[in-house]
Order: sequence, then C-alpha cells, then structure tokens
Amino acid sequence: MESALGTAIIRHMKIHAYELFCRVLLGLAMPFGTALAQPDQVDWDAAGQETVHLLSEYLQINTVNPPGNETLGAEFLKTKLEAEGIASQIVESAPGRGNLIARISGTGEQPPICLLSHIDVVPSEADSWPADKQPFSGVIDEEGRIWGRGALDMKGMGAIQVMTMVLLARQSASLERDIVLLAVADEEVNNTGIQLLVDEYWDEIGCAYVINEGGLGINDLFFPDQRAYAISVGEKGVLWLKMIATGEPGHGSTPRPNEAPTRLLQALNAIESRKVEPNIHPSMYELLRNAGRQANGLLSFIMGHPKAFRPLISASMMSDPVTRAAVTDTVHLTGLGGANEPNVVPGEVFALLDCRLLPGTDPATLIAELTALVDDPLIRFEVLSSEPAAVSEWKADPVYEALAKNAVHGQPNAVAGPVISVGFTDSIYLRPLGVRAYGLVPFGVEQEGLMTMHGNGEHVHSAEVQRGLQILYRTLWEVATSPSAVK
Repeated sequence: MESALGTAIIRHMKIHAYELFCRVLLGLAMPFGTALAQPDQVDWDAAGQETVHLLSEYLQINTVNPPGNETLGAEFLKTKLEAEGIASQIVESAPGRGNLIARISGTGEQPPICLLSHIDVVPSEADSWPADKQPFSGVIDEEGRIWGRGALDMKGMGAIQVMTMVLLARQSASLERDIVLLAVADEEVNNTGIQLLVDEYWDEIGCAYVINEGGLGINDLFFPDQRAYAISVGEKGVLWLKMIATGEPGHGSTPRPNEAPTRLLQALNAIESRKVEPNIHPSMYELLRNAGRQANGLLSFIMGHPKAFRPLISASMMSDPVTRAAVTDTVHLTGLGGANEPNVVPGEVFALLDCRLLPGTDPATLIAELTALVDDPLIRFEVLSSEPAAVSEWKADPVYEALAKNAVHGQPNAVAGPVISVGFTDSIYLRPLGVRAYGLVPFGVEQEGLMTMHGNGEHVHSAEVQRGLQILYRTLWEVATSPSAVK
C-alpha cells in the first residue's frame, strides 16, 4: 500500500512539473503578461484611460427609460467585446429593449460568476445641468470628471465590467470558472430585462454569484478622511400598495361627513403617526465594527462593540432619514389620485404607498398593521407589487471576502463591510434562485456627489473609474483562478 501510494504521488508530481514547464515555455513564447500574468503586471494607467474613454462614449448613447432603447447600448458594448474575441448575443425583452449576454469560458471547475449592470438610465432635466456638461455629453473635464446620466447609475459600472472582461481575454487568463457579463434593459422601471433572462435563459447562464450595483465607497461616512465601501449583501423587500378610500360623492360646495377624500386624509394621518422600532441587521453591526477599528478613544470602543451600545446607536440612526430607513420598515406616501374637478367630491380616491421591509417582515403582517391603524371599513389596500427581502450569506464566502479585501487594497484609510440596501436592484430576482448577489459600484464619492445619482450633474472622477477597474479585476482574478475558491 505505502509503495503504491508513493509511486502515485511521484507520478502526480511529475505530471504537474511537466505541465508547469510547458506553461513556462508558453510564457516565454508569448508577450509578457499573458498566460501567467498577475494583476500587478497589468498596465493600469493604460487600461484605466481606455475604460474612461469607453465610459465617455457609452454615456453619449441616450437610453433614458422610458422608452429605453437599450439595444443601442447593448450593440455598443457588443462591438467592444467582439473586437477582443469575446462571444456575445443580444436578446430583446421588447422591440428596442436589448439585453446583452457575453461569456469568457473557464474550465468549469467552479460555478460561473455574473457581472450584472443595466443599460437604461433615468430621465434628466438638461436645463439644470452645466451648459457644457449635458446629460449625454460624456464630457471629460479639466479635473478628470466624466459627466453624463448614468455615470454612477450605472453605465460606469458597466464600463469597468466590460473592460475587466477585455483584460481577462487579453491576458489569456486560465480560469476555473466562466465569467458571464449581463447588461440588461429596464432596471429603472419594470425590471423586464432581468426577468426575461431569469425566465428563459437562466439555465444556460447558470451563475452561482452575481456582482451588481448596490453600495459605493462613501467618503467621510463615519469619520473624516475615511472611505467606507458598503457592500450590499441583501435588499429590503418591496411592497407597493394602493390605499383606496370610498365614500359618498357630492358637490364641492357643501362639505359632508363620510366623504372619500376626508377618509383618505384621516387614514394617512394615522399612518404618519405610526410608531416604529429600530431593528439593526447583523450586517450593519459588522460594518460599524470595521469602521470603528480606524477610530480612536471612546468612539472606537463604542463602534467596536455595537451590540453593547445598541440603544445609543439606535437613537443615532433613528435621527437621520437615511439611516432610519436602514433600520425600520418604511411606509412612504408617493402619490395621490382620484379627484375629477374641484367642485366634485369623488366617490373613490387613493394614495400610493411605497413600503420597504426589512428581512423577516411578512408583507401580510404590515398590511394587517396598517389596516388596524386606519381602522376604517371603507378603506382597503390593494397590492400593486410585492417582492420579499432576501439576503446572501457573506460570512466566510470567498467572493464577498475577495471583493471586500480588494475594495480597500492600497487605501490605508478605507474600510469595507456588508449592508442591507434600502432600495432594490435586479438582484432581488436572483437571490431567490440561490444566487449569491453582492452589490458594489467600486467608486469613491463624496456625499454631495452621491446626490447627483438620479439628480442633476451626475459625474464620476476618472481616478475612481481606474481604481474601480482594479478592484473588480483583482477580485475576479482571485476567485476565478484560485483553487481555494468555493465550489
């Protein structure tokens, strides 16, 4: 037994030594930095500049949703990929609503990873943008900022995903898993692009992981001169409701009891007075601990032990609208309807409510709570849309850990940690399939710059695009070529 085992081990070592010898010879025969290239051997300045110009051109393509016209953007990206020998196809969820699928094949030893972005962008008010930096200009200004609708949400991420694929192809990287790029339509409105891929193509796509939008690197989020990369590992559930009030119609000149508008107003006031308790998810505790390691004194101790100081931290988070939304189930009035003319009391009016639910909250439970609060038999709730909250496991996951590690690579004052996103992305349709989805647009932004997303003057700095490219490429190199990656 021992002799046979020893012989087998020696034979195994000889085979791998021969394979290594052949790979070295191939490396000598090819340009430096191909088959055995490491991330540090990439010319990052040249690759970064190429990505900046790709993004500038991409931003010049008008894909405002509605109507979308995402096929124009998909064709642009397809041309770039095919020039590098990367196979791709465009499938349309509706005429002009193109979705791009591209793939670099690996050995199949590990399950595929998807790089997901959306091509559509939200509308913009051109008159509120600088005259020389319009929404579809793609202008690169003298300070290196790239201007255009979608720079942050999310053509910037799409550009670095495409260039990551291009670099992997150029490096002839030996991959243990397929890398699949998905650039989809209609994320901003109805999510029909990702739903088409899930319904008709997912068996073929077959990704176990998705890297998508979600968090960003926020400067000074917790402390001055600290950048916090918040990596979305889950998203709050979505419950869109129409709250409908009925009553006696009549003439506007004579107010009467039991009118629908009055009932609706009373119901809204009851919901506005709703008492909510904070519920801090474990991911938030981890992000706070990570950020606190770079603080000093008492604050460092408090953030390093957030559960012990839960009342203090909860009070602080409840005092700000953004952090309050992260720790509560929210009910947000977003619209009213049903009126006809000023002098006519309608028999039915409604309010639109956007509810976002933390993991663990059942939509039926919230509807029951609102029904009890309103306490009016002539008020009813109609569910317009409902998607449950979902969270991807992140502890000890090699893809999450690689993303978090590489996000802070070379940045001594940066930290990374998990969060539950208050908004939702296309990932909400993938997590129920068992896909582990992590959201990070790896750009650093000031909090003021963050407000340009869906706002006026959206832009991203060239240096952040170049750094973001490195973060994503290093992450994929680590998890797609490392034998330690999870199977």
